[in-house]
Amino acid sequence: MATIASLEPGQKGIIQTFKEEVLPVKLMELGCLPGNSVTLLQIAPLGDPLYINVNGSHIAIRKAMADCIPLEIIDETPTL
Repeated sequence: MATIASLEPGQKGIIQTFKEEVLPVKLMELGCLPGNSVTLLQIAPLGDPLYINVNGSHIAIRKAMADCIPLEIIDETPTL
């Protein structure tokens, strides 16, 4: 299953259903909710954290946390 951590820069996906106890409430308040679109903007030089766009909000997220958020990839070809 694809996750935010498996995206390439510029690739987009739609967040799928996940267990609410997996993510901190703060991430859900920032828009990491099922049905919202996510674009991977940039990966830090050492691979962690990841810089994402969730419905217009730019968020830095740890790779381990990004690996817990399942996606349906909607754009196979990165645009960046």
